[in-house]
Amino acid sequence: MVVVVGPTGTGKSELSLDLAERLAASGRAAEIVNADAMQLYRGMDIGTAKLSVAERRGIPHHLLDVLAVTDEATVARYQIEARAAITEIIGRGAVPILVGGSGLYVSSVVFDFQFPGTDPVLRARLETELVEQGPGALYARLTAVDPAAAARIGASNGRRLVRALEVVEITGAPHSAALPGDPVYWRPTVTVGLRAPRDELTPHLDARVTAMWAAGLPDEVEALIPAGIETGVTASRAIGYAQALGQLRGTLTRAEAIEQTQQFTRRYARRQVSWFKRSPHTHWIDSAAADRVQQAVDRIDGGMPATPLS
Repeated sequence: MVVVVGPTGTGKSELSLDLAERLAASGRAAEIVNADAMQLYRGMDIGTAKLSVAERRGIPHHLLDVLAVTDEATVARYQIEARAAITEIIGRGAVPILVGGSGLYVSSVVFDFQFPGTDPVLRARLETELVEQGPGALYARLTAVDPAAAARIGASNGRRLVRALEVVEITGAPHSAALPGDPVYWRPTVTVGLRAPRDELTPHLDARVTAMWAAGLPDEVEALIPAGIETGVTASRAIGYAQALGQLRGTLTRAEAIEQTQQFTRRYARRQVSWFKRSPHTHWIDSAAADRVQQAVDRIDGGMPATPLS
């Protein structure tokens, strides 16, 4: 299995397409499996930089457009479906390329670990507390029992705070204990990561957000309102989509929506770097390198050692 990771805006999709074509040219068919949580949603295209069918170069893609905006995306469900797709790809004699920037989604497939179950009654109670008390109160509680998980999740992600507290209460152990410490791989895996200097990535991400608004992100979101995006637990909170909804409701101006999306995107990119740099087995490639495809192919063929992300 080949895995392509890295922060948003570094060109993971393009590299995955180039890799698939290069592998096919050498007699190894390849298929791509999406590992971006928001690209699972039908109709959420502009704000997720989802490749159109025409842009996929005829290469089979999996786990794109598989959820309605009212569905809740869960890592446990994704793990099952992504591993099933990968197993089928390998069964066809092709190389699966898992590509995306959602760290926990990638790790759930790559590493061999199990997700704790859920308790509907406990979950409902925690979600009620989230509404009544706000995410800050849940964050404080999680910090007291599992500071590592609290630091990783942050003080504003109410959905993940609820899940972490649920796991703690069900298992009696920290939520972070469910994550692999010394990773055991599910299958033989080669991971390549794309990186870019922050002083180059930041203006690129800001420009990318501006371009999304120019491409009609608010119109895309408005078209999703009849489909229920406003009530979608996950979709309504996606970066860019939440801000576009704010603009449509009149709680944010266009300029404020763009600025807030840029801020959250930069913050998300920093979290992605922190997540992916944990893996010592990732071969990091400069996103602007002219030979980035060859570097990745060399890594796949075992010709290059892993390099750390500084």
